[in-house]
Amino acid sequence: MGYKIAVIGATGRVGREVLSTLAEFQDEAIDCVIALASKKSEGKKVSFGDKELTVLCLEDYDFVGTNVAIFCAGSHVSEEYVPIATQAGCIVIDNSSHFRMKEGVPLIIPEINKEKIMEYKNHNIISNPNCTTIQMLLVLHLLHQKAKIKRIVASTYQSTSGAGKAAMDELYDQTKKIFMNEAKKPKIFSKQIAFNCIPHVGEFMENGSTEEEWKMQEETKKILEEDIKVTATCVRVPVFIGHAMAVNVEFDQHITEEQAREVLSEAEDSGVLVYNRREDSEYITQIDVVQENAVYVSRIRRDNTVEHGLNMWIVADNLRKGAALNIVQILEILIREHLSIKCI
Repeated sequence: MGYKIAVIGATGRVGREVLSTLAEFQDEAIDCVIALASKKSEGKKVSFGDKELTVLCLEDYDFVGTNVAIFCAGSHVSEEYVPIATQAGCIVIDNSSHFRMKEGVPLIIPEINKEKIMEYKNHNIISNPNCTTIQMLLVLHLLHQKAKIKRIVASTYQSTSGAGKAAMDELYDQTKKIFMNEAKKPKIFSKQIAFNCIPHVGEFMENGSTEEEWKMQEETKKILEEDIKVTATCVRVPVFIGHAMAVNVEFDQHITEEQAREVLSEAEDSGVLVYNRREDSEYITQIDVVQENAVYVSRIRRDNTVEHGLNMWIVADNLRKGAALNIVQILEILIREHLSIKCI
C-alpha cells in the first residue's frame, strides 16, 4: 500500500489546482487521495485527472492514518485544523500564511532550498511561500549567486484568482454589468475591480503597508537567509489568472544585462524561462502564462539610477508555480527522498 494524501480546501481554486497538478505528477507511491472541504461542500464532486473524488467534510475527518495533508483553505482553517492533523501524526504542507514565519517551520521553494525540507520534523509542518514571493525569488536567487543582491523594489500586478473564486466572479459580474449600464457594488474588493487597479492586497498594517507587501519582505529574508532590503507595492488588477511583477534589483557588484540573461537562461531545472527580444509583443504577459509551470522573465534592462542595477518583468500563473506546483514538488521530494514513515 502507498501513501494517503488529503487535500483540504479541495473545492477552492488552489485546491482544485493542487488536485489537477497532483494527478499530472502522480507518484506510484501515492495510493489514495482524499478531498476535504467544509460541511457545505460535503458530497460534491471534484476532478482528479480522469477520475472524480467525492468531497468529505473536514470537521468530521480523522487524520489518523493520513501521511500528508495539504492545506489550501486559508489561515483561519490552518490555525484550527493543522494542529489536529499534526497531533494525529500527519505531515502538513500549508499554503496559508499562518505558519510561514514561525521559527522552526521550513518555508520551501524546492529549486532554492529543498535541503531545508527535513526541518518539518520540528513541528510536522512545511509552509508554502506567498505566490509573489515564489515567482520573484525563483528568478532572483539565480542572480544572487552571480552578484549579491542589496535591495529589491517590486511592484506587483496580481490577478483576482489570488483572492479566490468569489473574487474572480466579482470581476466577471462587474464587467458584465458595466456593459449593461448597471451598477454593481463591490463585495470582495474595497473598490470596483473591473477596469480598475486597486493598490490593496491583504489587510493594512500600522506602518501603512499591506500584509502582502510585508510577506514579500519577510519571506525573502527567511528563504534566502540574508537580510536583503525589500520594498513592495502590491496591486490587484482586472485579470483572472496570472501575477506580473516589475522588479528593480540593486546588486553589490557589476552585473550586465547579458550576464543576467545568460545566468537565467543556462540554469538547469530552474523553472525559469527568459523571453527577452526587444520587439513589439516580444514579452510575456499574464494571459500567456495560464496553465504554464514556468516563471517567465522579460524586459531585462539596466537601471542607470544606481551603480549596479537591473530592471525586469516577471510573470507566472499564480495558481500553478505560485501555489499548486510548488506544493506538489515539495510532496514529491518528501516521498522520494525523506519519508521513512511506514506506508499504510
